[in-house]
Amino acid sequence: IKNIKKKSQELEMTVVYKEAFEKLKINDTYNAAQKFLEAELLFPQSDWAPKSAIMASYSYYLQNYYSEALENLQRYLKTYPTDKNHAYAHYLIAICYYESIEDEKRDTGPLIRSREKFNYLIENYPNSDFSLDAKFKLELINDILASKEVYLGRHYMKKGKWIAAMNRFKAVIDFYNDTVFIEEALHRLVEINYKLGLEKESQKYANILGYNYLSS
Repeated sequence: IKNIKKKSQELEMTVVYKEAFEKLKINDTYNAAQKFLEAELLFPQSDWAPKSAIMASYSYYLQNYYSEALENLQRYLKTYPTDKNHAYAHYLIAICYYESIEDEKRDTGPLIRSREKFNYLIENYPNSDFSLDAKFKLELINDILASKEVYLGRHYMKKGKWIAAMNRFKAVIDFYNDTVFIEEALHRLVEINYKLGLEKESQKYANILGYNYLSS
């Protein structure tokens, strides 16, 4: 009787999973997510359960329901700690944060969380299919974070808050020196230090700028 019940549950779950997949194919992503979650609940001990949880999260992601996708992905990681698809789950978490990024003037929360998760992915799953894309996304994130520092630095310069501006441009040099914003940061530091009468500091940054960016 137990075997019959188990086979019945598995068959029912497979049917629901296929229904969910069909809905996903026609871009009915919300109902697809609900069906995938239903399939997971029907047979939580099966190998299909964690896959259903992942697919539900992916369906939420496709409809830009990032908070629902993130919540479900965190639940998946806790519920199925030994599942083989953890690399993809961490990647999808990072992507959800990444897709929430607006521009350099907005809140940096999603940027920071996305960067942390991409770094986690690279460190813990270096040979996964997602590691290469994670590295590329990190470069873009660093560009955005550097642009925010430059944006704030310019803002402080307009207000005459020279020290605050200087700290923003120094942050670009310290943390984002492989981005396209390094040249402007150096140029602004030359300008600000000269304005403050700090000629040696100004000359130091001018020398770095001239040595590294002769064509700038």
